[in-house]
Amino acid sequence: MLLLTRYILRHFLRNLGLLLVALIALYLLIDFFQKIDDFLEKDKSLGVIFRFFVLNIPFIVEQMSPVCVLLAGVITLGTLNHSNELVALKSCGISLRRIVAPLVAAGAVCVLIFLAMSQWVLPRTVAVTNAIWNKDIKGRVALGIYRNGRYFYRGEEGFYSFQRPSLKENRFLFFSYSTWDAQYALDSILAAQSAKWEKGLWLLNQGQEKRRTGPEQYSTEIFPVQGKVMRLPERPDSFFVSPYHTMEMSLLELYQATKRQRTPEEASQALAEFYGRISYTTLGLPLLLLGLPFLLIVYRRWGRDLSLAIPVSCGIAFFCWGVWGPLQALAKAGYIAPLTAAVSVHIMVGLAGLALLVREDL
Repeated sequence: MLLLTRYILRHFLRNLGLLLVALIALYLLIDFFQKIDDFLEKDKSLGVIFRFFVLNIPFIVEQMSPVCVLLAGVITLGTLNHSNELVALKSCGISLRRIVAPLVAAGAVCVLIFLAMSQWVLPRTVAVTNAIWNKDIKGRVALGIYRNGRYFYRGEEGFYSFQRPSLKENRFLFFSYSTWDAQYALDSILAAQSAKWEKGLWLLNQGQEKRRTGPEQYSTEIFPVQGKVMRLPERPDSFFVSPYHTMEMSLLELYQATKRQRTPEEASQALAEFYGRISYTTLGLPLLLLGLPFLLIVYRRWGRDLSLAIPVSCGIAFFCWGVWGPLQALAKAGYIAPLTAAVSVHIMVGLAGLALLVREDL
């Protein structure tokens, strides 16, 4: 490995480490003061508190990894530019492409490491932190499981199964509710295309109800067009789901879930979850490609490098996140293809960065 490559990589890794430590410390400090009262109210030991916050670090790294890769590359190149080392390297005939190649390669390796962490480390740590916070601190225990894009719950008198597009809305798709007798024989089953809960009642649309009238005999009632209003033992508040429940699944488990969907809607949502996890983790690489030439443009036009390039880089990252988020929502809703939503930002940002780098190298 050439001396120049080792020198650049050493600076990049040092800056990346400092950024990760700083952002993790800041995140933990804010999170600590927000949640410490809840731990103290439940009289939890220091060991439980320490375990919760330490195991939360992989989740923080997952969230901060794109901007850390971006800023580590920008700060490294900005330091070389500020100390006139970049000018000296160019005067020796070394192209900008040769100078930034180690930064891009290091960013790609970091992305692969973050993907490996998302596969093997993150699901285990998120499962533990969710259990500590939801069960031990908040006293909220999930009544069922989430599998293959559907929720399954065991209520007081029966079993529920449905899709829930948004945890913030009381709207359900492909809703079913079944009851069983002491011998585990089916007593009744409700099935509806959609369901909505409001004012203490369930409104079921486009479905049917089947009830047992005798030994192996059932009567069937088709819901009217305007729907059927019913009272069920549970309400949506009973269907507690952790907001980070998909983080408890590895990338391989998310991919396997895409193969077990029964409807196009379920398949689209599962693919969006899978591609979205990979897309977010790898977003740091195209951001790095765009941030490096922006640093040089800022310096050439305004005579300042890091003092202005860092805020500009953060602005680029937030803009990309602002585009990436709605695209993922559209993919989960089935309006655009999940793969298109996952790669469109990467392609646009990456190509723009490569074009600017080539222009700066001329």
